[in-house]
Amino acid sequence: MHERGVGWVTAAPELVTAVRSAKQYLTYVSAGPFQYAVAEALALPETYFSAFREDMRAKRDLLAAGLAEAGFGVFRPAGTYFITTDIRPLGHGDGFAFCRALPERAGVVAIRARPSSASRSASRRGCRRRR
Repeated sequence: MHERGVGWVTAAPELVTAVRSAKQYLTYVSAGPFQYAVAEALALPETYFSAFREDMRAKRDLLAAGLAEAGFGVFRPAGTYFITTDIRPLGHGDGFAFCRALPERAGVVAIRARPSSASRSASRRGCRRRR
C-alpha cells in the first residue's frame, strides 16, 4: 500500500476485506497539519460548538426533508455525516447506475451504500448523498 495516490493490496480475501475496512475509516481521519487546527478548536468556548451543532442539525434536517419531498426514502440520521436514501420509491433499482448518473443529471454527488452484512443486491438499493 502507498501513503497517498494509488495503492494496492494482494492478499487472501479476508485480509483484503480487513484492509478495505481500515481504509474506509482512514479516509475520514484528519491529516497531520489539521491536528494543529483541532488543538486550537479545543480552546474555543462551548457556545461555539453548540451553535455549530445546531447549524449543522438545521442543514441536515432541511436536506432530509427536501430529499423526502423529492420522493426518496430517507433514513434520517441521528448524528452522522451522511444521509442514506432509498431510490426505489423513485423507480430506480440500480444504486450504482443511479449514483454514476447523478452528477450530470442533478449536479450533486452520491456514494452507493455498501451492505453491512446483507446480500450484494442490497448494495444497489440506495445512495449516500452529498452536495
